[in-house]
Amino acid sequence: MTETHPRNSNDPTTLPTTFVPVELEGELYVRWVDRGYFRADATSNKPAYTVVIPPPNVTGRLHMGHAYEHTQIDAITRRKRMQGFETLWQPGMDHAGIATQNVVERELAKEGLSRHDLGREAFEQRVWQWKAQSGGAISDQMRRLGDGVDWDRERFTMDEGLSRAVQTIFQRLYNDELIYRAERIINWCPRCTTAISDIEVDHNDLDGELVSIRYGDGEDSIVVATTRAETMLGDTAVAVHPDDDRYRHLVGREIELPLTGRRIPVVADEHVDPEFGSGAVKVTPAHDPNDFEIGQRHNLPSLTVMDERASITVPGPFQGLDRLEARSTVVAALRAEGRIVAEKRPYVHAVGHCSRCGTVIEPRLSMQWWVKVAPLAKAAGDAVRDGRVSIHPPELAGRYFDWVDNLRDWNISRQLWWGHRIPIWYGPGGEVICIGPDETAPEDYVQDPDVLDTWFSSGLWPFSTMGWPEQTDSLAKFYPNSVLFTGYDLLFFWIARMMMFGLYATGEPPFAVIALHGMVRDKHGKKMSKSFGNVVDPIEWMDTYGTDALRFALARAANPGTDAPIAEESVEGARNFTTKVWNATRFALLNGATTTGPLPSHAELSAVDRWILSRLNTVVAEADSLFEDYEFAKLTDALYHFAWDEAFDWYVELSKATYAAGGDAADASRRVLGHILDVLLRLLHPIIPFVTDKLWTTLTGEESVVIASWPTDTGYRDLGAEAEIAELQHLVTEVRRFRSEQGVRTSQPVPARLELTPALLAHESAIRQLLRLEPVTDEFSPTATLPIGQARVSLDLSQAIDVDAERRRLEKDFAAAQKELENTSKKLGNDSFLAKAPADIIDGIRSRRDKAQNDTDRIQRQLEALSK
Repeated sequence: MTETHPRNSNDPTTLPTTFVPVELEGELYVRWVDRGYFRADATSNKPAYTVVIPPPNVTGRLHMGHAYEHTQIDAITRRKRMQGFETLWQPGMDHAGIATQNVVERELAKEGLSRHDLGREAFEQRVWQWKAQSGGAISDQMRRLGDGVDWDRERFTMDEGLSRAVQTIFQRLYNDELIYRAERIINWCPRCTTAISDIEVDHNDLDGELVSIRYGDGEDSIVVATTRAETMLGDTAVAVHPDDDRYRHLVGREIELPLTGRRIPVVADEHVDPEFGSGAVKVTPAHDPNDFEIGQRHNLPSLTVMDERASITVPGPFQGLDRLEARSTVVAALRAEGRIVAEKRPYVHAVGHCSRCGTVIEPRLSMQWWVKVAPLAKAAGDAVRDGRVSIHPPELAGRYFDWVDNLRDWNISRQLWWGHRIPIWYGPGGEVICIGPDETAPEDYVQDPDVLDTWFSSGLWPFSTMGWPEQTDSLAKFYPNSVLFTGYDLLFFWIARMMMFGLYATGEPPFAVIALHGMVRDKHGKKMSKSFGNVVDPIEWMDTYGTDALRFALARAANPGTDAPIAEESVEGARNFTTKVWNATRFALLNGATTTGPLPSHAELSAVDRWILSRLNTVVAEADSLFEDYEFAKLTDALYHFAWDEAFDWYVELSKATYAAGGDAADASRRVLGHILDVLLRLLHPIIPFVTDKLWTTLTGEESVVIASWPTDTGYRDLGAEAEIAELQHLVTEVRRFRSEQGVRTSQPVPARLELTPALLAHESAIRQLLRLEPVTDEFSPTATLPIGQARVSLDLSQAIDVDAERRRLEKDFAAAQKELENTSKKLGNDSFLAKAPADIIDGIRSRRDKAQNDTDRIQRQLEALSK
């Protein structure tokens, strides 16, 4: 980096007394981007570290799931950058075929227009216009979150380079006979009038009806049940199990299909469960995936009875009816003929809905384009099995194998206008050709009208964003990616496709590690959903508490592979932590903390200094290990407790007397405090980047913590100092607990005689200061004595509490606790009671006994401490 920047001042007066996040976040992020901190250089000699962003939809806005995921990716990449890697976090957006087309069609509807009024080319231009004006709002929100992406490399799945990649791999797959066209059952949305993928289907329970219908008459009759009576118009068989004696005489014969004037065969198929319902099922090959398979096995015809809008096409009284209207009309007609055997209403069952528009999905036989996945899926499975790719946490690998080992051919065509148009052209004589980049079809050829599934182009994301199919510097440097960090819900649909395409196109897996996180949920563990009314806009919490607070709270909830409940109280607590970091750094600067010069030698350090330096190195090592394992909850917890409890609480408080005394010891402690903050702010930076950058630059006078080096464990340990301070902490904590139990205010001075161990004698002044303990006089008469380890603390509480009244109160409480303990123990010792009482009653009594035991132990200690 050739640009130079002035050193910052470590003048504490440059830090406002109050930390106001909004006053520094925007300015800092612009500075980071303008100075090129996030740019990745493909010609660098540094080792590469690459993460591609799971591309958000161009229609999307930042939701809590994005904030959760981006916080963790940003933390990973910021640390790697500080460790000296040439780090690329690749940004970009997905064109989101169905979602984007729906958005623009709604805009057109406001003008009284449809896409058909515009025509395909004009509609595509309208979508591009919408993208330029309104699309990509999430990019600005990513900046607000602090995402350290290389904005110069931002890509879009429909841009020229990625379109070239799509055409290239399609043509290769087609030429290798891995892409073909066939009629199969697909998920069809009558509202969007397109096939959709399984991931775009939401299964919700509906109150429907289960109707049992008699087909045939007399001995040739058979009863079938269905929730979709209108599909009977397309039945071409009834199936029974081959071992079902009830229907053995009917197999191979034909029976009458009501309302149609047709006769259909009864076939024997092992797919049928003879124990379910009547043991017979209607077979509609064109409108049910299982029925389609039965039809294929028995060479049954497939009759499509609905059009693309789910209206009935069968000539007769039902023609033109919507499927739902036809359902009730068909049932009424069957009832009139005496064909209805039973009706169950309501009948609750799961029904697929289009995730984009909420319309009930219709299984439909349709001519579509498919990828033959068997060889691709095997390669994707082998890459994990042989260790080239690892899944983290490892226990989720089983889900991956369940999917790729049983993957069916992939329907890649969509009946939309927005997306990558399938590069197949049809000639006037029935010719079919596939056109690649830089190729042109003959003038009299017509292109296939369908577009590719959005997952097709996003499956190329790890290498198409690096310039593939060209052999670019970026591809050589940053592919394969180091890690893919994404939600476990995308394991099947996106991750598997990237694995298949990456291995097929480049011969290498697209990433070395697949790190999976869970879903963000509300504080009760419930899925965030508009229908539940529990969706939270992360921007609102950033406005209220600051971006760092939101990031820290999200990271503290992040355990690999498991869902993360998040509550506003957690973000508020994280805000308190960032404020504590701010105030502690201001205190340090006001007291002369410095990062200038080497650390004092071991001999020049006090036991307190040696303790905190030893603990710091332990935390550095722990942070490194937890970062490598993506254990963000444990990482943030460790940093939180070291910062708040050890550095800002114990160390600062124990050092105040040293600062007040002045001299070499005070100078050494100031240098240690500066070092502790320097390292701690660097450790915290990947999680809370804004506040740490402001504080670190003020503390050190350096340019930015973003480009600072990552702390390393120097190996310094002083177990003796750690044991010494642990003994001190135990004594102080026990005295504080006793004072609290007796109702003595923390600010109340109390005369005390200290009988300390040799290790603690050097800390007597600090102990008295921390506990507000006054020296004793000749008239000292202790009212309480606390044995704490090998030390004893005698206290005169006579001026703080009424000791006799306190003893009487404790004796009364002790008697009540003892009585409760005896009663509950007696009940739990009664075998007859245990045999008869409900489990919840027994558990309640057991809890009461445990509480009574704890109360008696506690009160007994208090009574023993109060001198008689």
